[in-house]
Parts: sequence; structure tokens; C-alpha cells
Amino acid sequence: MKTVTFILLSVLIGLAVAEEPEAPLAEECNKELCKLPKCRCSSTDIPGELAPRDTPQFITLTFDDGVNIRNIETYREILYQRTNKNNCPASATFFVNHEYTDYQLVNELYNQGFEIALHSISHQTPQSYWTEATYENMMKEFGDQKRQMSHFANIPSDAIQGIRIPFLQMTGNASFQVMAATGLRYDSTWPTTSFTDPGLWPYTLDYASTQDCIVPPCPTASVPGVWVLPMISWRDLNGFPCSMVDACVFVPPHHDEEAWFKFILTNFERHYLGNRAPFGFYIHEWYISAYPGVKRALVRFLDLVNSLNDAFMVSAGEVIDWVENPVPVNEYVKKECKSFVSTSCRRTSCGPLTSTHTEMSYWMQICNICPRVYPWLENPLGE
Repeated sequence: MKTVTFILLSVLIGLAVAEEPEAPLAEECNKELCKLPKCRCSSTDIPGELAPRDTPQFITLTFDDGVNIRNIETYREILYQRTNKNNCPASATFFVNHEYTDYQLVNELYNQGFEIALHSISHQTPQSYWTEATYENMMKEFGDQKRQMSHFANIPSDAIQGIRIPFLQMTGNASFQVMAATGLRYDSTWPTTSFTDPGLWPYTLDYASTQDCIVPPCPTASVPGVWVLPMISWRDLNGFPCSMVDACVFVPPHHDEEAWFKFILTNFERHYLGNRAPFGFYIHEWYISAYPGVKRALVRFLDLVNSLNDAFMVSAGEVIDWVENPVPVNEYVKKECKSFVSTSCRRTSCGPLTSTHTEMSYWMQICNICPRVYPWLENPLGE
């Protein structure tokens, strides 16, 4: 009987392990074999061997967390109707988590031309949950969220390309392997403090990364074709690095618009006057709405970007598009603007919905038929 039990356990363990892809250790990058558009070594070199003056300066403005009736007012005020100097709509990226998100407003953001990316279903604490997350955990958080986001916001699944893990907590190989398995294209979780001047350009994980590991565990496996969009740290007024703007410690007084505008420009110019690695303005909306001086400074900065001939406010996905097929700025400005197919939203209010992870009841604003229960891990569509 003990022998039979042991055999059964061995089979079950074998099946569990089989669910996770093998993780071949990544080798040092071979520049002769790793070539665009599908592969790029981690490097501060400008893609296409362009000179800085010929390289478009991309600005990626991103917002984390849920989309709701409060923060949508800020997004409408500062982002809508913006146009870059090449007459293409300016864009931004929203890393959206599930709980308390209004999917009708996500649909609105998508139809305004902004990029919708993933920030997990649960966004749960403690942070150690993410540190120790397995392939199965990350599949439930991000693989399933891709289906969930597409379903409830009624946006095309293939338009959802990026992820950012809560708390910028890396999970080793797991998240990247889930991305490869589910058709997700890039990660924007990984901060760098060592590659800021010059900045680290996006690269793939076909080969071993040279990026510093600030929030371990970082990936060690070869995961071909999956892109890393490094979060190049800012420097606060005392020179300390900060990956998110609202995480900078030594900053100008929040009411001082002029000082904040100069603070933003100082960090921007490190990119613009350097190797023109994408400049990330990574922030949570609450920080902007809480400090009007910061918001006014941001608006001034975005106005400046939109007026420059060689700087472009784009989504994170558009940065990867360019890196895959780099062209000089004089050709980039002549390219057709990125297009997308708008979608409708069958506006439906659902609730109260019971949940399995808490005793709370929830209401949901979605773009289709109400779920049976509140969607959560292991039941992303609430069936």
C-alpha cells in the first residue's frame, strides 16, 4: 500500500512540475545571433546604431492601479486631445488591476487611443506573495487577467501586451514564462539604478540580462522574444534613485510648480542630451490629484514634449514597436500614425455580487453580461 501511495504521489508531483515550462539557463548574449526585430541584447547602445541626434526621444507616461470615476477626471483633463508634433495622437499606458476597476472607463481609455496593460487581478499583500510567486500563481494573476480585461472592457485581447507586477516585485522566471505562454509582449516592472546615464534600452530575454537586480528575484532563464522595458530610475534632489516619481523622497515643495517643472526637466535632459533611452514618467494618479503644483508642472512638461520635433509621447508598446524596427527621426515623423479598431461598450451595472475571497459584496461597471459571482483568482470571469 505504501508503494502504491508513493507511486501516486510521484505521478501527481510529475504532473504539477510539467505545468511549468523548462527554464534553460540564459547564456551571455551573442550579438551575431541576437538581431532585431525579434532579439536584442541588453545594452545602452541605441537600436539601429543611430546617433543620438537622429534618435526619437520617447516619453512613456504610465499610471498604475484601478481605473475609477475619480481618477478618470484627471486623465480626461491632462491627456485627452493631445497631439505630438508629427500630428499623431499622444499616448500613455495604464497598468490596471482588477479590484474596484470600472471596465466601462477602461473601454473609454482604450477608445481614446491609450494602451491598456495588466497590473494583476488581486494586487494582494504582503509583498512576499509576489516574491515567492510560482508559474501557476502568475498564470492566475496575469494570464487570466488578460482574458478578464478583454472580456469585461470589450477590448481586443491582442491589444493587451504589457504587464507591471505590483510593488515592482520581480518573480524570477515565472512572470516572463507566463508572458511567453499567453502572448504578452513586454514587462515594465524591472527598475535599474546602474544604467541611467546612459540609459538602458529595451531588450529581449533570449540571452542573459546585464541589468542590475534591484528587487530580486530577477530572471535567469532564456525566454525568447519576451521584451523588458527597463524602468530607468530618476534622481531626486539629493541624487537618490527612484523608479516611480511618487517614490522620490527629496523633491521640491509640492505646491511649487516652477521647481517641479525644473525637477522633471533635469531628469528628462539626462535622456534627451544622452543616448535618448526612453524617458519614463511612472506615477500613480493620486499623487497628481493630491498636489496641484505637481499636476501643473506635469501638464507644462507634456505641452513641451508635444511641441518638440524629435520627442514623442507614446505608449510603452509603441516604444517596443520602434526598437524592433528602428528608423531615424526624420523617417519616423513621416510614418502613418498607429491605428486601432474602436470597440463598443454595452454599459451594464452589476451587483451586489458575492465573492469567494472575502465576505464583501461588489458592484461592477462592465461592457457586457453580468457575471454570476465577483470575478477573482481561479474564476476570472465570475462564472
